[in-house]
Amino acid sequence: MPKGKLEIARLTLQRFGRAIGHLAHSKYAPKALRCTLLIGLCMFGITGLNVFNSYVGRDFMSAIEHQNLGDFWFNAMLYAGVFAGSTAVAVYYRFAEERLGLVWREQLTRRLADLYLSDRTYYRMASATGIANPDQRIADDVRAFTTTTLSFTLLILNGTLAAVSFSGVLWSISPRLFGVAVGYAVCGSLLTIWLGKPLIRLNYRQLDMEASFRSALIHVRENSESIAVAHREMRFKVRLSQRVDELTTNFLRIIKVNRNLGFFTTGYNYLIQIIPALIVAPMFIKGEIKDFGVVTQSAMAFSTLLGALSLIVTQFQSISAFSAVTARLNGLGEAMEKARSTQASAIVLDEDRERVEFDGVTLFSSDGKRRLVGELNLVIPRGQCWLVTGLEDEPKVALFRALAGIWESGSGRIVRPCLDDILFLSERPYLPPGILRDILVRMDNAAKTPDPAIMEVLAKLDLVDVVRRLGGLQAHEDWDDLLAIGEQHLFSVARIVLASPTFVVLDRPGSSLPKEQIKLILDLLLEQGMGVLVLAKNGEADLRFDACLEIGSDSRWVITHNPVAKKVTESVDWSY
Repeated sequence: MPKGKLEIARLTLQRFGRAIGHLAHSKYAPKALRCTLLIGLCMFGITGLNVFNSYVGRDFMSAIEHQNLGDFWFNAMLYAGVFAGSTAVAVYYRFAEERLGLVWREQLTRRLADLYLSDRTYYRMASATGIANPDQRIADDVRAFTTTTLSFTLLILNGTLAAVSFSGVLWSISPRLFGVAVGYAVCGSLLTIWLGKPLIRLNYRQLDMEASFRSALIHVRENSESIAVAHREMRFKVRLSQRVDELTTNFLRIIKVNRNLGFFTTGYNYLIQIIPALIVAPMFIKGEIKDFGVVTQSAMAFSTLLGALSLIVTQFQSISAFSAVTARLNGLGEAMEKARSTQASAIVLDEDRERVEFDGVTLFSSDGKRRLVGELNLVIPRGQCWLVTGLEDEPKVALFRALAGIWESGSGRIVRPCLDDILFLSERPYLPPGILRDILVRMDNAAKTPDPAIMEVLAKLDLVDVVRRLGGLQAHEDWDDLLAIGEQHLFSVARIVLASPTFVVLDRPGSSLPKEQIKLILDLLLEQGMGVLVLAKNGEADLRFDACLEIGSDSRWVITHNPVAKKVTESVDWSY
């Protein structure tokens, strides 16, 4: 929950104004403007027809009272014409509202998704902001925000037009009845805010709890095999049960507040039906009003005016949920801006296509309490193959992420190719769902990379039979679930070879691949003149490299050139 209490009148309007501003300055503005103009025309049409209908209804009832068959049929025909016109205008109004809502949702979703994926904002957000469930906010909250905001805005505009139009009608019938309507709406709105204020906080929490519950279910689905092998079902049952307990407890509080609010709002709405009759009927009985149709007209005008003035009473439950959604989206936007402005790494990154260089690079653990690598200085030219060894994985992981520009704890200067010319293969490779050919070839190279060239690279990695088993290059699957971890590594290497970068960094390939396959991969990469940096895990140290960087547990390091089967456990004359 944001600091302080959510203030509907100020914060919600400010956030709404910012969202409108983003829409107005986007490429979607012309579409939105056309829909808005159509909505405005329909809105005036509906209000005008409603006012006209009140007079038709008055004359219709008066004709019945006076037993005037001619006026009766004339006003009945007017009634039919008004109903036909109102139907057409209402349908176009609804169409324009839904179309504008879709345009706004598309604009806001694309904007947030672009912000989320640019400059690795998605990676920095958790550590920089602590925002929970950004995916749910972008998907569900954007939909709720655009549809609900548009609905409320149009309700307010419609209410304003109705209030202005029917105020004159009601004042002409009885100034006292007009005063009662205004006073009744003001008192009802104040009491509704007082009774329903806790709903804003509770709805905000409910959205987070629902998202956390769904996230826990997704985690079970995505890790089903690991959970089944480890027999961890009971732990997840307890975890899911806790999530259900939290969201049901909070929702029960919402239900109780809604109950108390419902007692008031339901009685409030029932009284609307009788109040105009209590004031106007005695005037008709005393002869102050001549036509009985005025009584029915006053009831319609009073009900319409009070409905326009009582939006807070009638819509407060929805308003509270809307305020929570608005706050969550605003928090997401602020978190993205904060993450984008946060320095991804304290280490200076410069670009050079032909080398990787560490200049006085010191790396600390993620919490900043332990030094992992101290004052590292080395240069790796393009075309050489280096090995990084060490008893601990943490310094190697920090080195890998620092090269990628996503390690925050450290200092010094790293020179490396741009991200198009240096590719990283993590210990756990990532193959997104999609068409196999699209997974293997970069988008900018797709048109100029023929299928035979792809199959030639796959043949060198002994993947041709695997591709045939999968259904060819046009097969569309969730590769993370379908392929074994070793196969994922090999397909990732195929993608690297087809991309032809100048440098490649392999993070502990020995975790999933045998020594023979690692040697095959290194030979294939070096054949294309790439520079290769391998972080050792199992078996890599037995291969031949141009040089070996060995990192000790005390952050000191040593470089050995042309090492042959060097073991990490040997005593070392440390250079630092």
